[in-house]
Amino acid sequence: MALEFNFAARSDVGRVRSKNDDSAYVGRYLAIVADGMGGHVGGDVASASVVLDLAPLDRNNHPDPATILPDEIQSANLILNDLVHDNPKLAGMGTTCTAVLVDNDIVHMAHIGDSRAYRLKNDGFDQLSVDHTFVQRLIDEGRISPEDAESHPHKNVLMRVLGDVDASPELDVTSFAAEPGERWLLCSDGLNAVVDDYTIEMLLRADKPLDDIARDLVDETLHRGAPDNVSIVVFETAERQITAEADPKTDELTESAREVTAAHNGETVSASLLRADLASRPHLLVGA
Repeated sequence: MALEFNFAARSDVGRVRSKNDDSAYVGRYLAIVADGMGGHVGGDVASASVVLDLAPLDRNNHPDPATILPDEIQSANLILNDLVHDNPKLAGMGTTCTAVLVDNDIVHMAHIGDSRAYRLKNDGFDQLSVDHTFVQRLIDEGRISPEDAESHPHKNVLMRVLGDVDASPELDVTSFAAEPGERWLLCSDGLNAVVDDYTIEMLLRADKPLDDIARDLVDETLHRGAPDNVSIVVFETAERQITAEADPKTDELTESAREVTAAHNGETVSASLLRADLASRPHLLVGA
């Protein structure tokens, strides 16, 4: 059975940060969340660069769907290295990346960092990604409990990210058999850092339009203080509708073509490309 995504997305700068370092994309076949880091200069550049590099994958019938997503993420990482080489002020920038690509009835996922992927399927609610954090490693080794991790002084230390530190970072690559009616959530850690999994599940299960669910998840984060940026991509798997479609091209994924809404306004972006105001980004990304 051939599947596609019905989707919604939302992003907000939060109540503490002055700019939004998150970037996200969701379309009929592809969903991405990237959470940038690198201080005042580079976090938003890193996340936006990766999202723009991956966005043209939003089409069906890839010749090798199981490998194209991780391969393109590695290529995007090399571009980050080139950006730093050309502009040393960006040194140390990096980004998480959690991305999924559907091909027929298989959802392929590639992941690095601590953005998350959750899935509602039948009665189950599962976190499908593993956080690449220092505290998660301690949990895996049995040295601390998940409860201890919440108050650990190094709970935000990332062990794996895209950026100029590693030319070929290790990705988690997984494939999942899918069926119509599954509901997925990709999010930056600004959500799960303040909203517990039980509440996330209840909001995700709500019998509401996906736009409302995405809004409710962001609003709950804001209600709890939102010390970080928060970006939400929600999608449902559905039988593919056979329509004439053009493959997205990188030069079409611009602010004017996609009618991108500035993420710091906290508004829903119906056209799918969520980023902070492009006017604050390097020209090479505005013109990508």
